[in-house]
Amino acid sequence: MKNTINLRSVDLNLLVFFNALMSERHVTRAADKVAISQPAMSNALARLRVVFKDELFVRTAKGMEPTPRALELAEQIHSILLQASRLMTSDIQFDPGTSDRTFSVRMSDLVGILILPGLTARLRAEAAGVSLDTVHLSPEHTIDALETDRLDLAVSMELQHTSAIRSETLFTDRMACVVGKRHPLAQGKLTLKQFLAYSHLRVSMSPTDIRFVDSVLAGKGLERKIALNVTHWLLVPQILQETDLVAVMSERAAQQISGADIVIRELPFAAPSFTWRAYWHRRYEHSMAHQWLRAQLHEVVNARALNE
Repeated sequence: MKNTINLRSVDLNLLVFFNALMSERHVTRAADKVAISQPAMSNALARLRVVFKDELFVRTAKGMEPTPRALELAEQIHSILLQASRLMTSDIQFDPGTSDRTFSVRMSDLVGILILPGLTARLRAEAAGVSLDTVHLSPEHTIDALETDRLDLAVSMELQHTSAIRSETLFTDRMACVVGKRHPLAQGKLTLKQFLAYSHLRVSMSPTDIRFVDSVLAGKGLERKIALNVTHWLLVPQILQETDLVAVMSERAAQQISGADIVIRELPFAAPSFTWRAYWHRRYEHSMAHQWLRAQLHEVVNARALNE
């Protein structure tokens, strides 16, 4: 017979304290975060160790480091607290002007540079208590997070999903070639032979340029030489400025980061355009809070003329 915990004997505030410790990795800072005294947080940690039968956090020179068991618990506890917060918040009476809700949003730095500045400005002006927690997940993990209620919303493109996920178009985009201003390909007509003659920089966290560049080239029996894979798009400009590598990225994002040191060139082959979309679970289809957040996204898109 499995051992079970009598929830009536457990103070569920301990989960809040665990979350603070995981975030701060320091007893005093964690105590400040949840507005309790340092001795009270130390006591809470002792009780957590009893409940979970593990040290959970070990003192080191760098602070309180989580044990493997604590790392295993962290995501589950964060999800439980997020769902509890939503349960206690009346969606019917959602008022952005007074709400202190945190929305979790999947957004890469690529689309983030197009949307987040404007979205954050809108929230600061109209809903100062509302905050965003952005994460960058793979397409597969994004769908799983939406289905398991670990994400409110995702901004991505061409995600494969079940009928439980809803989506709507935000704006269209296409891929473009990007090089440093001193690169030989920065001037004149860009040919396919020139494009393939140089080594390339690719962002491996996202399948975007693989799908719209490598797949197209493979269809022609061609491939490019990848000299460097990175995981973040915002590394691209600096690397291009100091190397002779070639990159391919969203044209709209490239326009945001281009300047005196970066040159945008049209791809030397036909590549299909694609659509950035907002994705959410159908459980929030009629949620006033979610409808409001999606409306803010569209307002930002319209204000920045991304839909033109």
